[in-house]
Amino acid sequence: MELEAMKQAVVDALEDIKGYDITVMDVRKLTSMASYMIVANATSSRQTKAMANNVIVKLKELGVEARGTEGEREGEWVLVDLGDIIVHIMLPATRAYYNLEQLWGAAEGNRHITNDTKAP
Repeated sequence: MELEAMKQAVVDALEDIKGYDITVMDVRKLTSMASYMIVANATSSRQTKAMANNVIVKLKELGVEARGTEGEREGEWVLVDLGDIIVHIMLPATRAYYNLEQLWGAAEGNRHITNDTKAP
């Protein structure tokens, strides 16, 4: 699957489950482990798990298998590794604490898909 289509499919899957404050970061110039990192907020640990599951299911329907997931048990921060794209689904307090956008702030092409800073 083409990378841009895959990226859009991830964003769509996150939005399907009401993910918000979605940020897409192009990290190709900073690391060889992935091309994009996508970070999204969820309102509860239950929602983080549902969003991660939806990403996995929707991408599998398009022929992309997840390489792995982490954090499903606790649900404060669920990571989905899709190879070229790494998805971070976080509760707002966890996201603020780890501040991945600042950590990867040198990434070119960072863009917010949704600018909401509060839950919908």
